[in-house]
Amino acid sequence: MFSILNKGFVGFLKHRYTQIERFMHNPVETQNQVLGTLINSAKNTEWGKLHHYHSMGHKNDFKERVPVQDYDQIRPWIDRMLAGEQNLLWHSHIHWFAKSSGTTSDKSKFIPVSQEALRGCHQKAGLDVM
Repeated sequence: MFSILNKGFVGFLKHRYTQIERFMHNPVETQNQVLGTLINSAKNTEWGKLHHYHSMGHKNDFKERVPVQDYDQIRPWIDRMLAGEQNLLWHSHIHWFAKSSGTTSDKSKFIPVSQEALRGCHQKAGLDVM
């Protein structure tokens, strides 16, 4: 039984390592793919509609349509999410908010955390460490 689990785990690690190597050797392509996936995922949110995500074809469209903003400018959106509104900045239900430990403004910030972020970043990073 242990041998079967070990082979499966080793196979998963080899596959993941191949993915990581591809990311390292193709960083621009990887970032463009991630941006495209994020835009596509958020195109029907209020934020995505406001910035016309549905018709974005290239990273330059994103740069032209979505202004650089700080937390205070996005805070009204976060406050609405904290009050329970959904489909504002992200398409799936936001159950959790991470609280920053303080920043240059000395105020903690609430960061929306989606199920996708937990799976795709936090949990996957934990596996990558192994």
